[in-house]
Amino acid sequence: MTQPPDDSTQPTRDNPIVGEIRLFFTAMMFYTRIPCPAWVGYSDKQLNRSTRYFPAMGWIVGGVIAAVFTALQFVLPVTVSVVLALAAGVLLTGAFHEDGFADVCDGFGGGMTPQRTLDIMKDSRVGAFAAIGLVLLFAAKIAVLTDLGQTGVVEAVVAILFAHVVSRWCAVTIIFRDVYARNDLTSKVKPIGRSISWRGMIAATLWLLPFAGLAWWHPWWLLALPCGFVARVVLARWFRRRLGGYTGDCLGAAQQVIEMVMLLVILGCVGFGA
Repeated sequence: MTQPPDDSTQPTRDNPIVGEIRLFFTAMMFYTRIPCPAWVGYSDKQLNRSTRYFPAMGWIVGGVIAAVFTALQFVLPVTVSVVLALAAGVLLTGAFHEDGFADVCDGFGGGMTPQRTLDIMKDSRVGAFAAIGLVLLFAAKIAVLTDLGQTGVVEAVVAILFAHVVSRWCAVTIIFRDVYARNDLTSKVKPIGRSISWRGMIAATLWLLPFAGLAWWHPWWLLALPCGFVARVVLARWFRRRLGGYTGDCLGAAQQVIEMVMLLVILGCVGFGA
């Protein structure tokens, strides 16, 4: 994705509503391929503040995947519908998070030192670790979503949305609690917010509130949330130990892994009739 020029001098005296709309479109500009109005502009401060809308992108991306799956499963086998729905999600984001996952697989798989790991991660070539990791990741997603789809369309749709939104929220908590790996400043940095305030973190958390309804519908599915957060804690510690912090690739990998963990937990709950 081509990053627009820094326009730190653009007017920032928006009224609160226009300001929030600008931040929402900023998040959409960087985390999806959806065209955004030119007046949105860009600055590092604006990108940092837009991080509060990262979970909202989960509603958009997960919503598109769920919509494509729902439409196609009436005319195509469930597995084919799942594959095409996942393809739609990749097109919508430009494989933004999958690329981060692949880079982390290569870097952490082949790098023995922090600098060597970062050097591998900024290399645009795809190595064996990345190829194997992506194949296994998508195979797991297809298998899990196919089983969920055979359980019921509504169940699959809710699972997709839940995993996409919460996994992005978990990535935001990494930004909130950890530090950006300084050694990565010379690498092919993904455009990400590198800080978020308490107010921004609270705003990001509000995007999870609609899932409170699971407490009445499928209460055991809520286990996916703490399980996803445990995965987030493990990954964040791994990133700190190997790099001294996180990078954009690390956040993309965390989103993908946490999404997969949550889907597996939900499938396990379905298997137990919960």
